[in-house]
This record gives sequence, structure tokens and C-alpha cells, in this order.
Amino acid sequence: MAMDRIDGVAIVGFAAIIAASTVLEGIAVAAALGGFALSLSSWRLYGGRPWEALAWLSWVGAAVVLVIVPGGGAFVVAFFGSLLLGIGLLFADRLDLLPSIWNETGVEGVEGRRGG
Repeated sequence: MAMDRIDGVAIVGFAAIIAASTVLEGIAVAAALGGFALSLSSWRLYGGRPWEALAWLSWVGAAVVLVIVPGGGAFVVAFFGSLLLGIGLLFADRLDLLPSIWNETGVEGVEGRRGG
């Protein structure tokens, strides 16, 4: 479960968003978080990691829930469900628990395919 360049970008980006949250309004931070996660999702998909792309898309959903803010139980289920789904997909992909859905002989993405 080694880190790559996009993992480093994610860490730095989230640190910047956390720093921005001290001066920006909550809805602006949630929108920035959603846009950043969507960007990372597209890079993961382009890099040949569709399961991780789905994990990031799930976290986009969590950011959208922060902006929409449904009441009570709906918020808890939607927000934490999206977070847990994303975490599960990310770790399952990194631990090679999910099947490969890309053609192994296909075009390599930005980072290339993992050995497997």
C-alpha cells in the first residue's frame, strides 16, 4: 500500500483546504472539498485505478451532503455512508481485494498500471 504522487497531492490539498477553513465560510470550504475530490477522482480514473476513482466520487457525495445539509437522520446516513463507502473502496483497492476491471493490455494511464 505504497503512496504515489497523487496521494501526496491529496495530502497537501487537504491541508490547504483545512487551512482555508479557518478564514472561509463553511459552504465555500465544502464546495472546494468537493471540487478537489472530483479532480482527484478523475486523475485516479485516468491513471487506471477505477475503484479508487469511485472512492473519491463517494467523498464528493459527502461534500455535497455538507452543502445541502439535510435534516437529522438523513444527514447522518448520507454523510457517514459516503465516507465509509469511500474508505472501504480505497482500502479494498489498495489491498487488491477488488477485481481488476481494466483490460490489462490496454493503454497505461499517467502513473501506469500496478503489477498484478
